[in-house]
Amino acid sequence: MGFTFGARTTVSPSLVKLADDRVAWFVAVLWVTGLLKVFGALLGVGLTRRRGRRIGRLLAFCGGGAAVLLVWHGGFFVAHGVLVEAGARSVAPDLAGLTRWYLCLWGPWFIAGGLAFAAATMRYVRRLDTRGELRLHGAVGALGALLLSLASMITGIG
Repeated sequence: MGFTFGARTTVSPSLVKLADDRVAWFVAVLWVTGLLKVFGALLGVGLTRRRGRRIGRLLAFCGGGAAVLLVWHGGFFVAHGVLVEAGARSVAPDLAGLTRWYLCLWGPWFIAGGLAFAAATMRYVRRLDTRGELRLHGAVGALGALLLSLASMITGIG
């Protein structure tokens, strides 16, 4: 929502400054990520019960995508943190403490969330998929998320 409570010691100072300065595009990004978190919660709840055919396909697609995005994102945090801690990569001294937060808290948390989505999606698909249709939608969602992540990384957008 644009507030920095609790973020000053666990988030990059440049991001905290953008929030403090109320940079419009950054506040919009914060709101979008907040809405995505609400969507993720609804997706998680949706994967707990049998749904109609269309909704089931959408749940499998989004569940597979969420699993890949979260594990991928957390994996980058952990890999970067390991490289910094091993001395193979350097960061500015004022960011060294943040690297540990990303390595020990944020990265594993994202990975755990991604694995939870993977487990929930696989359970949902196994229970309801008699023709392989949901499995296909989950795989397409996962592959789409992976390709989107790779494209954003290659282009420098994300």
